Order: sequence, then C-alpha cells, then structure tokens
Amino acid sequence: MTDGLAQLRSITSAALLVEFARGRDIPLTALLRDTGIREADLMDSTAEITLGQELALMRNVVTGVGDEPGMGLMAGLLCHPPSLGVLGFALMSCPTVREAVGLALRYADLSFTVARHTLVLNEFEASIIRDDSAVPRDLRRFAVERDVAAIWTIQQDVLPMRPPITRVAVAFPPHPVYEMFGAMLGVEEVVFNAPRSVVTGPMNIQDLQLPQANSATARFYEQQCADLVQRRKRRLGISGQVRQLLIGRGGIADQARIAADLDISVRTLRRRLADEGTTFRELTTETIGLLAEELLITGMTVEQAAIRLGYASVSAFTSAFRAWKGQSPGQFARENRGRVSSRVS
Repeated sequence: MTDGLAQLRSITSAALLVEFARGRDIPLTALLRDTGIREADLMDSTAEITLGQELALMRNVVTGVGDEPGMGLMAGLLCHPPSLGVLGFALMSCPTVREAVGLALRYADLSFTVARHTLVLNEFEASIIRDDSAVPRDLRRFAVERDVAAIWTIQQDVLPMRPPITRVAVAFPPHPVYEMFGAMLGVEEVVFNAPRSVVTGPMNIQDLQLPQANSATARFYEQQCADLVQRRKRRLGISGQVRQLLIGRGGIADQARIAADLDISVRTLRRRLADEGTTFRELTTETIGLLAEELLITGMTVEQAAIRLGYASVSAFTSAFRAWKGQSPGQFARENRGRVSSRVS
C-alpha cells in the first residue's frame, strides 16, 4: 500500500462497514462522526476517501458494535469480488491462482485491506505474510478478522474448490469464536499469538486454474487497475493529500503531524505546497471552513461545532466563520440546515 493515511480509496469498503454496523442499529451520525465522510458519499459509487478516513470510520464501527472477537468476521462476509470494482473483475478473469495473487498484491491499494501483504515462496510452500504495523493497534484484530472473512467469501466466488491451506497463524489471543477461522480456511489448527498473521499453502496451490479465466479480459481489467491508481496519484497532489488528512482529523492537526503522516519533513511540506501555490495555513482554514459548514448543516449547534473544531470560545469561532462566509454561523445554520451537503474533496 502507498501514500500512508492520505492514500485515496473507493468509498465501497466504507459503505460496507456502515451497512454492517447499521444492521446492528448503530446510528449513522455516530458512524460518520469525525470522519469527513458524508451520507451522500456512501450512495455515490464513484466517491473516494482516504485511508485515514476509513480507519476513523472503522474505529467508530468498533466502538459502536463493541470490540468483541468475531465482529470483523461478520463484517468481512459482506465483501464479494464485484464490490472490488475493476480489481474484482480482473481477479475473476485471471488464469490461475498465481496470477490472481500477484495481481491482488500489486494493486492492494484498490482492495479493502488496510494492511500490507507480502508473498513469500520456498521450494514447497507459498505464504502470504501480513504486516499490520501501519494499522492502529486498537483496530488490528477487527481488521485481520475482516480480511480473513473477505478472502474466504471472495475465494468462494472465484475458485471452483477450497484451496488446500495448510497453516494459519494470527497475531492475537485465542477465542472460541475463532474455530470459524479453521472451518473457513480448511485447517485443523490455527496458531494464535503469532508474531505476524500468515496463511500458508503448498506451492502447487498457485497452479490452480480459475473457472472464469480469460487472459484478454484479465489484461483489460489490469490496465483499468493501473489507470485508476495513476489517476488517484495525479489527482491527490501534496495539497490534496494535506486536505484529505486534515478532513480525516477533523481539521485539527499541526503542520508537523501532517508532515509525519506524509513521511516528509516540515520544510519539504512547505516547499511542495508552495510549488502548488498554497500554504498549510490556507489549507487548514479552507478545510475547517468546509467542516464547519458541514457540522452546522447536519444539525450541530454553533457551540457544539466550535468545540468540535477546537476553538477556545464560541465568539472566536463566530468571528472566523464570518470571515469565511460573510454571515454568522447561526444564520448559516438556519438557512441551510437539512440541506444535502456535497463531498469535501
């Protein structure tokens, strides 16, 4: 995966998380709180969010449904190849498991996973090793569970048989609900408290033929995947990355924090923003203004919006809002409350 928390992703993964949580009676407002994601985005299959926004949503889901073992498994059962878009169609069209796994790893940024995965081969075995180091610790179990269940549902749709998995190891403690892991993947024993989560199968698993194999179709959709990745990278730019990170953090973040998220120095961040004709202060002001409008439109009081956006007082927030909009936040709220808002991008 690339670009850290600013990496752009399809809204579909987030929409499936919301669908899972709404099925357990978690209010939509609680799920979207502090994510920068709008209800309208969830209905727009072309909408895109950042990895940071999806992780914020995932945390709200975990908080809402309860951090119990097995919740991620149930969330992952909603994932099927078509929901992956062009990547899903490319996977279904691959000639063999070898090509499908290689494709999935090359274009992991287009998948639902929030972790990194590496394929390790030796003479007899093929292992997929998971790296959760970039995933917040409080979300790792849910994220692993979701990915395991998603892999299972996708392979059910893609493969004519259950692949011969020989070993599964996961980096968290055992629980009775995890008997489902073994049943899903066809192994008798799952190793818990492992240093890393790993799925291993015999080397010849890679030669399994896929039932919908079509090399021409696979090449077509792989090119679509490559084009989509490049479009996202071009569209984001450094100012776009900063803006999306600020949205994901509710507009409250200093320049050093954003630079760290982007894995660059503050000096480099300033220079690259200047190259694009803007500054960190301008982007922060713009983002907070857009978030302020959104909070007021969706029903927050002026005082609540001021607190949420980190203002020391309502009067300071009101003065800033007048400078942005030429009217008080109270007047803006009365005129616009209930209006469907557009996506901040």
